[in-house]
Amino acid sequence: MFALERQKRIMEQLEQQGGVLVNELSRQFGVTEETVRRDLEKLENQGMLLRTHGGAVAYEESTAELSLDVRKKKNVPVKEELAKVAQQFILPGDTIFLDSSTTTFCLAKRIKQMSGVTVITNSLRVLNELSGCDKLKVISVGGVLSANLSFVGGITEDNILQNFFATKMFFSSKGVTRDAGILDSNEQESHIKSAVFRNCKQKFYICDDTKIGQVGFIKLAPLEEIDTFITNAALDQQWQDTLQECGVKLVTE
Repeated sequence: MFALERQKRIMEQLEQQGGVLVNELSRQFGVTEETVRRDLEKLENQGMLLRTHGGAVAYEESTAELSLDVRKKKNVPVKEELAKVAQQFILPGDTIFLDSSTTTFCLAKRIKQMSGVTVITNSLRVLNELSGCDKLKVISVGGVLSANLSFVGGITEDNILQNFFATKMFFSSKGVTRDAGILDSNEQESHIKSAVFRNCKQKFYICDDTKIGQVGFIKLAPLEEIDTFITNAALDQQWQDTLQECGVKLVTE
């Protein structure tokens, strides 16, 4: 395959997915990763894309993440259904961590009537939603409040690592691929989730169908590090085989 044809196909994938990964393109085109990097460099010089560590993103996808106002309006019915599924895994006596995603905010609304559950979160929206729920214990990790109403930064990370442990973690991300695993587009939020990963027993990844195949410029975790993959997507056999090989339980709504 000539360079121009590869670059055309790279741009087609960027238009469809918003991002690409060097290792995936190398395998797809049957060329070295260095060849792919040269293709990406040339396209970047032409103003066609923005290179990132391990890949590239389309310029319209290159911001850290969509604003909270935009995210909280996207796919709300689907997120609510996924939250309903996720709630089944929360039991009295559990200590759970909820990240600041809009999907886990839907989960927070569902557990308001539960009892005997401790909720740790870096989300101000979750804290406000669960305030006044006398049967729940709600803990803020503290830190610097971001524009997306979540606590982030070194203070938050250190506080989690030193003081907070959870039996279960419920979280979402920018996207996920079979080869790269779970990907994010907000570096500060990714650091928070990584800290929680170290201090929790079970990780539940909640993923609506729009995130399958989507690429973020930060690798949060390989698929092997999660326990349960909750989605409404109709995953093909390759996806199902990959999750099984990684020891991940697939749960569909």
